[in-house]
Amino acid sequence: MSQTQKTNWGQFIPLVTVFFFWGFVASSNDILIPVFKKAFDLSQGESQFVSLAFYIAYTVGSIIYMIVSAIMGKDLINKIGYKNSLSLGLLISALGTLLFIPAANLESYPLMLAGLFTVALGFSLQQTVANPLAIALGNPSTGSQRLTLAGGINNLGTTIGPLIVAYAIFGSASNGDSNLSIEAVKTPYLCLGLAFLAVAIFLKFSSLPSHPEQEVEDSVDTVSHKDRSSALKYPQLILGMIAIFLYVGVEVSTASNLPAYMENELGFTISQVTPYVSLYWASMMIGRWGGAAEAFGLDKSKTMVLKFVAPYLAFGVFLLVNFLAGHELKPFLFYAVFILVLIIADISTKGNPARMLLTFSAIGIIALLIGMNTTGLVSVYAITSVGLFCSTLWPCIFALAINGLGKNTSQGSSFLIMMIMGGGVVSYLQGMLADATSIHFSYIVGVICFAFLVFYAIISPILLKKQGINLDEVKSEGGH
Repeated sequence: MSQTQKTNWGQFIPLVTVFFFWGFVASSNDILIPVFKKAFDLSQGESQFVSLAFYIAYTVGSIIYMIVSAIMGKDLINKIGYKNSLSLGLLISALGTLLFIPAANLESYPLMLAGLFTVALGFSLQQTVANPLAIALGNPSTGSQRLTLAGGINNLGTTIGPLIVAYAIFGSASNGDSNLSIEAVKTPYLCLGLAFLAVAIFLKFSSLPSHPEQEVEDSVDTVSHKDRSSALKYPQLILGMIAIFLYVGVEVSTASNLPAYMENELGFTISQVTPYVSLYWASMMIGRWGGAAEAFGLDKSKTMVLKFVAPYLAFGVFLLVNFLAGHELKPFLFYAVFILVLIIADISTKGNPARMLLTFSAIGIIALLIGMNTTGLVSVYAITSVGLFCSTLWPCIFALAINGLGKNTSQGSSFLIMMIMGGGVVSYLQGMLADATSIHFSYIVGVICFAFLVFYAIISPILLKKQGINLDEVKSEGGH
């Protein structure tokens, strides 16, 4: 980052630990799904209750937050402070991990789901706090850079999460699934609970501000739309909520149904699937590292070099952690070709969020269609590459949806966070379709999700233009 930026690193570095946890747990769910399916003798649809319980908690958490704030007559986070809210969210998540003890002892699937739901309930509060806090820890003009960096830490968690959880459950990669026991699930999640508790205490006594001062800017657009008293009166937000719902849906369901496809139709064991799940989530990291090239304030030539170097550096991280986990790396080297496609597509969009959303969604459709109409590792790589093309869609949709909301921006942002529930709902629907047809065909659900994102990419500039907003000046912010 440039020298002119004044990020408070002493406060920012402790904060990004929660971003790591979000990614670690979310991607680890993709390992729990096949484990629970086998241990509890579930259908594919029933196994997707893991995703449903986890992601629906974000919506429930947001609703509880709104209700409590209404009862108190004051925003909950402003009342107890940012630092206390983060610690509270971590304690709630730690409580969820404790439910894995009776769940494993009783071999209870509902209790397992209750544990995951509670963990995500804590994440809902953490996410509500952490994103605006990351922006506040320094110059507001560099807020998107801090969020991009935090997103990179999140993706580091998504990359190593499946590997660590799988190792804790199965042991080394060579051991297979012969000694699979639901009891083994307790260990990684109890360790995670201890980590939640330790970080909660650490953040409580850290230098993080409890009430950071943030400047609220009223733009010209806000003045011209001052009659719009609610964020829900903006069409770009309404359609953006649907887009976030479907984006998180296709992102999560593509990965969560991959293990069953590789097991049932390609003959892989659960532990053999692990590096491919890791590759999917590493693809998110690969795409975001490349997409953040402009954040470092370099000249055009150096930025262009970084656009090529950063994704392959992230790919190197994936290869390294899988090498340390004892997985064979040779099958993954061909994936470098897919990364090159990503880089070329990224350069062609020139940073325009609508153009990027359109381009990456269209390629996502192509990738899924190839995956559905081929077999073997070609289909696996095609499906896995969806992670590459989903990597920058969250900030694109977010930027388009809240642009022009002015004083209603915070309210609009909270509505968008609620739509994270799409990760559970779409996963469940794809699982049900897989039971009715085949897992291979069920990826048509993802094609439909991407089709709406293509529509949103086309219609949002039109809606914004009617409001006098120049889309070329919109910059992506945030990360999921």
